[in-house]
Amino acid sequence: MNFQVGTVQSFNVHVLPTNRFKTFTITLFAGTPLQEETVTSTALIPYVLRRGTAVKPETIALREQLDELYGAGFGFNITKRGNTQFVQFRMDVINDRFVKSEVSLLSEAIKYIGQMVTQPLIENGEFRPTYVEAEKQTLQKQLESVINDKIRYASERCMEEMCANEPYRLNAAGRLEDLPEVDAKSLYERYQQWLSEAQLDLYVVGDTTLEEVMGYIEQSFVLPERSPKPYERADVVHSVDAVKTIVEQLDVNQGKLNLGLRMNTGYASSNYAAALVYNGIFGGYPHSKLFVNVREKESLAYYCASRLDGHKGILSIQSGIEFANYKKALNIIEQQLAEMKAGNITDVELSQTIAMLSNSLREMFDNANDMLGFDFNNRYANTNRTIDQLLTEVQAISISDVQAVAQQVELDTIYFLRDRQGV
Repeated sequence: MNFQVGTVQSFNVHVLPTNRFKTFTITLFAGTPLQEETVTSTALIPYVLRRGTAVKPETIALREQLDELYGAGFGFNITKRGNTQFVQFRMDVINDRFVKSEVSLLSEAIKYIGQMVTQPLIENGEFRPTYVEAEKQTLQKQLESVINDKIRYASERCMEEMCANEPYRLNAAGRLEDLPEVDAKSLYERYQQWLSEAQLDLYVVGDTTLEEVMGYIEQSFVLPERSPKPYERADVVHSVDAVKTIVEQLDVNQGKLNLGLRMNTGYASSNYAAALVYNGIFGGYPHSKLFVNVREKESLAYYCASRLDGHKGILSIQSGIEFANYKKALNIIEQQLAEMKAGNITDVELSQTIAMLSNSLREMFDNANDMLGFDFNNRYANTNRTIDQLLTEVQAISISDVQAVAQQVELDTIYFLRDRQGV
């Protein structure tokens, strides 16, 4: 899996020529610093861009264009990696060889993204106000919906408390309190700044070449003079002075016990494979220590699992418990952390985890989005590890390797969401 790489109009182009898929998969990553002043306006930009372009100013005409491209799929995500906020545009279109098309569908798909991102609808030197106000309401509803999804809410709040003095505390989707201050003029000004400063990486997976894709980009992207800001990657090493305990009370029927831990290792670290195996044994799979001991043996949790964020070096634990089981559940979770540090890991736990991870890595070769996502994670972390290399590293991990990682893990924050009846 080797992506061909080129540069055009001050952004990076990555193409994986392959005839394994019947479609072209296109993704544009636009990354800027994750910061309080711009997080909400940046998150709002793609909502407004999708409403209309200079060529297709009406939303319905823009959507009908996708139907004309044989039902091409288009969407966007707003995410964060480390200290960076990403707007990610995605598009899938069928390969011309499988339909009767008089034009290159890849060319038309790249034109669709290029016009949307670089040639938006502008009226009187600003975005169309009705579009901005409507999409502010859309984003507001999405942000408000987090409070109704208590699993997600607890996860966001735990990270907010854990990373209180770090950019990572911010929700990549923005902040409710910022929305009233955003209008058509200020958002257009932020868009111009965003377009000139964002690191842009466009990926294409399909039966094409780098030269062909770069030619289509030249035709379809109209970019201003740009000075992209280099990525400021998060430091994954972080010592913990004292464990923070946060108890929050809301009208809830089930407690949410979330823990945030500093792994002190990350995506670019030489022991990243061992960190993946650590997470799998600890709480990543149904055979993990958290699932078996907290949920199955003691019946203390409706769910209990861990997740590793390699770009930030954070391990997060999520569990749903009865309010009265807080201390007992916390005690058992801490016992499992101690077991990991002591190297009390069975050969079965190790072999099952390596098998699960190996299957996940092999499956990436069958998914264009997974392959380009893996490559972009590498580039963002400034590493050049391939899927095959990571697979080989994972399969060579021993119990002592996992224990060595465990020695670096530090509990940072305990967050408990419970009812209003008292603690």
